[in-house]
Amino acid sequence: MNTNTDIGTIAKAVVRRNTEQVQGGGNFALFDELFADDFIDHTPQPGGTPDKAGARALYGALRTAFPDFHAVIHWQAVEGDRVTTYKTYHGTHEGAVFGLAPTGRKISFDTVDVMRVRDGRIVEHWGVAHLYSLLQQLGALPALLPAA
Repeated sequence: MNTNTDIGTIAKAVVRRNTEQVQGGGNFALFDELFADDFIDHTPQPGGTPDKAGARALYGALRTAFPDFHAVIHWQAVEGDRVTTYKTYHGTHEGAVFGLAPTGRKISFDTVDVMRVRDGRIVEHWGVAHLYSLLQQLGALPALLPAA
């Protein structure tokens, strides 16, 4: 039995459950099980807090703005206790987000994130989301930058 492989397999499953069942399914009871109380988000969204409460608030805000919010996971890679995931989020803009009134538009945006898992719980997060693309789709930014 390779302990490193087992840790990676468990970590990958935890991150996938978060993506599919919490973010995509709105299962906030599972959120409380999957996230450690000492969770740290190294890249919180503007106005958010870098802790478990901040992550929960972000997930709640996304589910309110996009009730059908879900991700398609393209790939995951594991290195030790860290899981890197490349995914595309999808949803329909039915609630306010970033101060923007609902548009009814279908959206999608790519994200790459890394989550560190300890004892079956998510303890750290680093992520990059293509929010510029999201804001373009919602009509808050121009589709193209002006010519120089």
